[in-house]
Amino acid sequence: MGNLLKVLTCTDLEQGPNFFLDFENAQPTESEKEIYNQVNVVLKDAEGILEDLQSYRGAGHEIREAIQHPTDEKLQEKAWGAVVPLVGKLKKFYEFSQRLEAGLRGLLGALTSTPYSPTQHLEREQALAKQFAEILHFTLRFDELKMTNPAIQNDFSYYRRTLSRMRINNVPAEGENEVNNELANRMSLFYAEATPMLKTLSDATTKFVSENKNLPIENTTDCLSTMASVCRVMLETPEYRSRFTNEETVSFCLRVMVGVIILYDHVHPVGAFAKTSKIDMKGCIKVLKDQPPNSVEGLLNALRYTTKHLNDETTSKQIKSMLQ
Repeated sequence: MGNLLKVLTCTDLEQGPNFFLDFENAQPTESEKEIYNQVNVVLKDAEGILEDLQSYRGAGHEIREAIQHPTDEKLQEKAWGAVVPLVGKLKKFYEFSQRLEAGLRGLLGALTSTPYSPTQHLEREQALAKQFAEILHFTLRFDELKMTNPAIQNDFSYYRRTLSRMRINNVPAEGENEVNNELANRMSLFYAEATPMLKTLSDATTKFVSENKNLPIENTTDCLSTMASVCRVMLETPEYRSRFTNEETVSFCLRVMVGVIILYDHVHPVGAFAKTSKIDMKGCIKVLKDQPPNSVEGLLNALRYTTKHLNDETTSKQIKSMLQ
């Protein structure tokens, strides 16, 4: 079972699966290597994408100047010159989302296949479970950064407006080859989302379920609810938590738990907040609220504003009030 450090036997089914998922040291077994290596090629670029997004400043000043002085050709050229390389970055982020989607689908295929249950998969294939967690962790970090950066949509809107004006006037546009019209449409839809990476993952998961009709939907949703339970139990159990050697692992676990709840809420027919949900939402929210407030406000907001079923009538008043 590789790096599984199993300590407690689960006697209370309400508590869900109870084992230590070694997010820090899990290494792939022979049977995991093929998928692991494919996903690793994608994940090794994730940190660079986040750094590029974090340093994305936008061309707001140049765009304002160009709009205020529409007849000044120099200012128009300056704004266009500032926006084109930024759109190149936005294209790179969008293309990365497509690669991430392919990686996620490979992992879902491995972690939901018969004859093993989702719990057995996560125990046996800890390196793949860790990669799944890393994709969720990246996704929430990307979307947090994107949400606080209005320059992204402003730059892209200006780029598209200018490009269509150039086409009307038959002006050759340098850099146009980089983003053709069809790609620009797809990028527009992507960046119009409040949380574009999360939308990509939830669409990919839903598509995975619909394309694998011979696989019960529970195999996928149970994989998600099991991951949420494992993260919650590790965070609230001192014996487990004391094993983390890196202080970042706590925030990693919190982010993965929230990411997997949101994904479950989008994919499961009744969502994560209903009484029949296999995720202990009260327990998960309590774990979040037990952390220093400034460290989890973004994650609580993600549950408040990016889930699908929180405001349904089937959601208990207690859960709603916990998230107010």
